[in-house]
Amino acid sequence: MGKDTATGAGDIIIASVQTLARGRVYKFDPSAFKLVLVDEAHHIVARSYRDALEHFGLNEQSANGPILVGVSATFSRFDGLKLGAAIDHIVYHKDYVDMMRENWLANAVFTTVKSGANLSKVKKDNFGDFALGSLSEAVNTATINSITVRAWMANAAERKSTLVFCVDIEHARQLTAAFRDHGVDARYITASTPKRKRAEELRAFKEQEFPVLLNCGLFTEGTDIPNIDCVLLARPTRSRNLLIQMIGRGLRLFPGKKDCHIIDMVASLATGVLSTPTLFGLDPDEVLDNSSAEDIQEKLDKPKEEASRPDIAEPYDGSDNDLKLQFTTYDSIYDLLGDMQSERHIRSLSPHSWVRVGDNRYMLSDASGWMTIEKDDDLFTAHHVMKFKDPIKEAMQYTRPRKVASGPDLETIVRSADTYANSKFDQHYISTRKPWRRAPATPGQIKLLNAAHIRDRTVKEEDLTRGQAADMITKLKYGGKKRFKDLETEKRKKLRQVDDMDKLQRRVDVKVGPVEG
Repeated sequence: MGKDTATGAGDIIIASVQTLARGRVYKFDPSAFKLVLVDEAHHIVARSYRDALEHFGLNEQSANGPILVGVSATFSRFDGLKLGAAIDHIVYHKDYVDMMRENWLANAVFTTVKSGANLSKVKKDNFGDFALGSLSEAVNTATINSITVRAWMANAAERKSTLVFCVDIEHARQLTAAFRDHGVDARYITASTPKRKRAEELRAFKEQEFPVLLNCGLFTEGTDIPNIDCVLLARPTRSRNLLIQMIGRGLRLFPGKKDCHIIDMVASLATGVLSTPTLFGLDPDEVLDNSSAEDIQEKLDKPKEEASRPDIAEPYDGSDNDLKLQFTTYDSIYDLLGDMQSERHIRSLSPHSWVRVGDNRYMLSDASGWMTIEKDDDLFTAHHVMKFKDPIKEAMQYTRPRKVASGPDLETIVRSADTYANSKFDQHYISTRKPWRRAPATPGQIKLLNAAHIRDRTVKEEDLTRGQAADMITKLKYGGKKRFKDLETEKRKKLRQVDDMDKLQRRVDVKVGPVEG
């Protein structure tokens, strides 16, 4: 409705931030307003929103200004910026799962399907999500489209109203064709679809005249199509907010609707793609098969077994008992420090050289100081420590840890920490993409590693790149030897446990046959 112009004389003025930013905001007298209500308020720290708020005197607390209220189903931003820059406090919050339990939202069941899409070469946009053109090339293939359609037919063919999220117009067009090739009446609409046709297709879909509607970029925010009983996620994303918004399209209540089936076409996880399991705090590789929110909660409540590398350790077969032994074997501290598997997930989320220095502790550092991300109970917290030289004592001093952000999931805190690190640290030292990281390790690095006696034989320059050596030194400085010792202790403890169970099993074995002697 950008062509329509409000007079400004109404009791209630409804405007988009986009049109206000084009100059229309200046015709409104700030003193005439008592309340400014912002929908989708997770955008409120964006520059265009702040400029509009500034016109009404809302960038600072004022006794004379209007009241500012923000509402949103999404309480975080992809860049991790705090909404507290504009909002003083949260007066009410209810989680998706709570709303399902209390019947404010429809129940949901979740299924993940490995699409096989390789996103390793997909470019990122300015916000850190996948660039659409590059993403479409990776996802919009005949093979992956066929897998997507067959996944829907196997899991949701009986559903009456499926909304499919695609990457771009061409992906929507070709995936629609794939559905129709399998005999499914599927249709697609995009922002370029003529308004009259779009309205007609939406009307027919809402009245359940056809089962599958595909779209790209239309229905992520503020869409009310309550009959949707299946959401097919064919568009991979690195954005937690976008994932929540897409799932949320199917959670409106509707007569006769028991639940909504969320089918997540999961691509390669090493690229930082977010999936339904990560949204609920599960391991990214967790497989969901018609899992309800209660099923997922049960998975979360179970104690997590220690991760193992299958090429190193096999689970102990306890036969008649349930004991399983799984651990990663490191023959030396060098092997532990050099194991980059533990950095795979965090570096898929971040372009920075975070290293894992503890079971639930990550570190990023340069010459000016360091940042840590730690998990305590169910909360991740990021802190920043700065180094400075005391001019009197001529010794290095350290500031107290400054809390940067905290939250329930690693992805959000990594975004927050990265946004903060970009303004505090030198990119030359913290970026994983700098050419120096691929050069051979320096003599100084090798000397330091060998002085620490991290393995029996000498570490040589050709054994490591400069980046690998830098990561190993960081791990060594911040608890590498202690972690190796703790792992060895735990391994010996579990081996004794297995031996005790084995002895107990032999004692209770009943043997049938002639008595010896």
